[in-house]
Amino acid sequence: MKENTKQIYRATWIGIFANLFLTIIKGLGGFLSGSRALIADALHSASDIVSSVVILFAVRISNKPPDKEHPYGHGKAENVASIIVALLLIVVGIEISISSIKILFGETPIAPTQLALFIIIFSIILKEVLFQYKMRLGKKYNSTALISDAWHHRSDSLSSLAVLIGVGAAILGDKINMPILVYGDAIAGIVVSIIVIKVGYNLAKESSLVILEKVLSDEDVSKYHDTTLSVEGINQIDELFARTHGSYVIIDLKISVDSKMSVKKGHDIGKSAKITLMQTHPEVSNVFVHINPFN
Repeated sequence: MKENTKQIYRATWIGIFANLFLTIIKGLGGFLSGSRALIADALHSASDIVSSVVILFAVRISNKPPDKEHPYGHGKAENVASIIVALLLIVVGIEISISSIKILFGETPIAPTQLALFIIIFSIILKEVLFQYKMRLGKKYNSTALISDAWHHRSDSLSSLAVLIGVGAAILGDKINMPILVYGDAIAGIVVSIIVIKVGYNLAKESSLVILEKVLSDEDVSKYHDTTLSVEGINQIDELFARTHGSYVIIDLKISVDSKMSVKKGHDIGKSAKITLMQTHPEVSNVFVHINPFN
């Protein structure tokens, strides 16, 4: 198993155990303290477990070598996983919103106890640590799935922050006899849902662009363009398209060489261009080269 795969697996399993722990203490804490927002946040943490399991399967599939049916490799499995994670976020966000709105139009809720505050503060700290850890690792290994999972942790951290404000307001309202503040717990649940849905939408949008074969921008491919022109024997670049497949990049290249040289010489130049691109840029997994005559 590759080192990057090991690191991604390790990070994902750490996230699973951390989310399992948070789901349990948030759920119990929400029940014991009477905080609907904390119970909603427990559901959010539970959805993180599901997303992490999806990531594990996606990484396993994406690391399979190219085959006859998938000559470009299986890297897009990570992007599919990212979309699944995004949809999970959106569904959870809608559920949280519905449950919170029901509270607003029901009887005046009972303010949560201070137990909820301690659990929320602990959750925010742990989730932010997980976000920083997975984001750094995801960028290091160019793993879209792990980066999506990191943002899932950040959304949980932000939602917990909203819960903290709402629960704090509800407790304060109960102490100073301001019933309107008691609804802060439910309002926090709605804020949580908006944050979660927005993060899910952004992740789905970004991953869908890769699935739809959107090529990298001119700015992003300029380095590949310069590297190609540095290869001796290439007169000009006719076309250069680069697209991401999960954690790696595939390049389609059309170059022009002297029309009077032999077919073998032209082939050697094309092979040299491919090797140079892959050695210079580690993220490039494969280069498909087409040779044109230069007049």
